[in-house]
Amino acid sequence: MKDIISQGLSDLGLAGRVPETAPRQLEVYGRLLLEKNQVMNLTAIREEDKVARLHMLDCAALPCFADFEGKTLIDVGTGAGFPGLPLKILVPSLQVTLLDSLGKRVNWLNEVCQTLGLQDVHAIHARAEEQALVKGFRDSFDFATARAVADLRVLCELCLPYVKPGGLFLAMKSVDCGPELEAAAHCIKLLGGRVEDCRDYTVPGTDIVHRLVMIRKVAPTLKGYPRKWAKLQKEPL
Repeated sequence: MKDIISQGLSDLGLAGRVPETAPRQLEVYGRLLLEKNQVMNLTAIREEDKVARLHMLDCAALPCFADFEGKTLIDVGTGAGFPGLPLKILVPSLQVTLLDSLGKRVNWLNEVCQTLGLQDVHAIHARAEEQALVKGFRDSFDFATARAVADLRVLCELCLPYVKPGGLFLAMKSVDCGPELEAAAHCIKLLGGRVEDCRDYTVPGTDIVHRLVMIRKVAPTLKGYPRKWAKLQKEPL
């Protein structure tokens, strides 16, 4: 895994821009993931080379499009830690909050952070639509990220409330998300956002192309959003 990751980082143009320890740390993270996956459902990907490419290097593309140095980031619905943990490994000055609704995953993420010796990472067990109402979280982060397979209208309502005005919501989507993005136009504007860019990239070592949707927060999110989960899911904005 380490060699695949090292080559992939070079292909992305990140060689020399990330810590020398990054490939090894990402490899250890990947092995911990596969080990834990035997007793907990963390990923459908079970081959080392695919973990290296489809998880680690997919997430590693983000620093090509945004400057995370010294910033704050919340990874909403982080699951097994993607993209928040790889970004922390690649950009050690980034302060990362990992948010997930499953306590077992959060406990495992804390174990991974301890094993890797990562500082300024906070794994929180909470529902995204509830935590966004907590003081110190709403309109507070430079970045919010989401790599969840969910409709962009749902993701925007869950994630944009966390972003401070001037910050960015980075949604990792497929290249066929154009209609989804069009459908989310009203939602994005209502929640204080504006689509700034869409950047396509090829996952190193594959022919897979993904799209990063970059949504700038231009105004604080209106009171009342995000709504309760049942409403949010049943009636997307």
